[in-house]
Amino acid sequence: MEHWIENHFNQLRDLQLNAGITDGLANKISMANGVSDLVRKIRAMQEVHGRIIFIGNGGSAGICSHLANDFSKNGHIPAIAFSDAAALTCISNDFGYEYVFAKQIEFHARKGDILVAISSSGQSPNIIKAVNAARALELLVITYSGFSSNNALRHLGDINFYIESSDYGLVEVSHLALAHMVLDYIIETNTKEKIKHTDNLTLA
Repeated sequence: MEHWIENHFNQLRDLQLNAGITDGLANKISMANGVSDLVRKIRAMQEVHGRIIFIGNGGSAGICSHLANDFSKNGHIPAIAFSDAAALTCISNDFGYEYVFAKQIEFHARKGDILVAISSSGQSPNIIKAVNAARALELLVITYSGFSSNNALRHLGDINFYIESSDYGLVEVSHLALAHMVLDYIIETNTKEKIKHTDNLTLA
């Protein structure tokens, strides 16, 4: 059992540190550059009073709700997850489940927002349609996917995070960790900047 546990967490660590990150032209970029670019995009979004929209199915939907709460409460970054039960069932009934996120984007999103699309397989039709809807409104798109390296979602974002595994648990935990890392970095750097600003005022 101890050996299994050690292997499990080593595998998680390796998957996260070796996540495949690409830009909108499918060029490989380093973890540091990918995270730095995403942080810049989020800060630019805040300047125009945009918000982050999270979408995902099943376990990924849970991750989206978690992230939306933490970005809003702890990061003071406007964020929402399109997971309201009434909205999902209404749109499913009227348009089909493949439009549950695309229609909400049409209804609520605006230029300056960022869409974060999370899908373990990267093949969910409703996620792909949502990305297309976001593109039509000129939103920036960030994707998190796994399973096949050629999954559709991985090629659709401005920044794409990919976990090379077909295990749902490993992919989902890695997605949450990678996305939360971005928030943690923003919180930490904002705190340091506030301290530095306060120290400068005191010295003045």
